Amino acid sequence: MLKLWGRINSINVQKVLWALAELGVGYERTDAGLQFGVVNEPFYRKMNPNGRVPTIEDDGLVLWESNAIVRYLAAKHGAGTLCPGDPKQRADADRWMDWATSTVAPAITPVFWGLIRTPAEKRDPKAIEEGTEKLGQAFQVLEQSLEGRDYVAGKSFTMGDIPLGTFVYRWHALDVRRPKLPRVEDYYRRLQQRPAYRKHVMLPLS
Repeated sequence: MLKLWGRINSINVQKVLWALAELGVGYERTDAGLQFGVVNEPFYRKMNPNGRVPTIEDDGLVLWESNAIVRYLAAKHGAGTLCPGDPKQRADADRWMDWATSTVAPAITPVFWGLIRTPAEKRDPKAIEEGTEKLGQAFQVLEQSLEGRDYVAGKSFTMGDIPLGTFVYRWHALDVRRPKLPRVEDYYRRLQQRPAYRKHVMLPLS
């Protein structure tokens, strides 16, 4: 059975849990990271020298980096569905996975850490404000790109929606200013209709 190391409140672990649930793949999960430790133990560093989560072991393959794990799972268990069979749609899904990492993640990180994991007296209001502004700008791009689409790569849900969908939830769960973006709001509502999203992503922020 596939083994997964990572804590459920990690956004990167949530991507993997969401993908596994969408695909109906069984797994064994071990808490790791932050208060759970494990990531600095020799056996873990041998698997993942970054000392971060998630890491999976599947049929002798050890893999880290959450987007790579989602792509692997989609290709192995969801070829033609979660992993689009059409090369153009697959490239489209890939693009949004990379965009979520390169553009949304750097903007949301100081906001999330500042508001959720930093005591009020130690927060950096300027960093939080700048991140909030960048987030709004990023989701304006998504708003424009969702014209005529239900999901990021077209009419069907794909692996491209998983990394981005985790950030969409956090953006709505954080107490920040958000511009009015009707298509993004509709997209968020569609994601909320997925049981795996509600179970693994829509958790209290911590």
